[in-house]
Amino acid sequence: MTNGNTTEGHVPKEPTPSLVVNGVSHAFGDKTVLSNVSLTVQQGAFVVLLGLNGAGKSTLFSLVTRLYDNVSGEIIIRGFDVRRKPSHALQKLGVVFQSRTLDSDLSLLQNLKYHAALHGFSGAEATARAMHVLGVVGLAERANEKIRALSGGQARRVEIARSLMHRPDLLLLDEATVGLDIGSRESVVKIVRDLVHREGLGVLWATHLMDEVKAGDQVVVLHKGKVLFAGGVSDFLKSTGKDSVSAAFRSITGSDAAIEEAA
Repeated sequence: MTNGNTTEGHVPKEPTPSLVVNGVSHAFGDKTVLSNVSLTVQQGAFVVLLGLNGAGKSTLFSLVTRLYDNVSGEIIIRGFDVRRKPSHALQKLGVVFQSRTLDSDLSLLQNLKYHAALHGFSGAEATARAMHVLGVVGLAERANEKIRALSGGQARRVEIARSLMHRPDLLLLDEATVGLDIGSRESVVKIVRDLVHREGLGVLWATHLMDEVKAGDQVVVLHKGKVLFAGGVSDFLKSTGKDSVSAAFRSITGSDAAIEEAA
């Protein structure tokens, strides 16, 4: 018997995850930098990839974005394998890299329209979309100013806007708040968390800063190329018997001196 579009006893299909990384390893020569890494980012989830500098976070991002080729395991973005269907997979992906990548001699609008052209947007469509995403990050009124006139935090917000131009389902952000003052850091994090809440994006947020992890987040601890924990923050604290993320991280990694510096 059917009821509307639902078959009696039918279990609704789980939504396709934003990102699945399954059994991925990577080495540079004899040096292994990732070892059998697996993680999942569900649609509408803010997942923190937590690790010290050198943990392998940027290498993992380079594999997901196809800057490097993964020769082991699989990386799937919204159901598309990045090796077998790279164009389909990358169309679903927006990225903010750790290094600054805007052209400082162009305006905010020009930077975004250049990116839009790479995705096949027409001129009018590109302008409309650019103004919309600049509004999302609170910089629409500065659209015609040059990037060089912005603060570091404002430039980061433009990079977030650029990552949204082609309407991705997944955002990767690699140490997006490094070098920013506390106010700019909070502004950048809030914008991204609001996108998760409001638009249902999946986010993988790579950081070494413990205070960027919040109670409701999912956390993946990456240490020396290996995933030591993946799950909710409450489970992370419970499994380590600690009452703070920094203490739990210190406990699971044994990185006493390093975590003091990172925190």
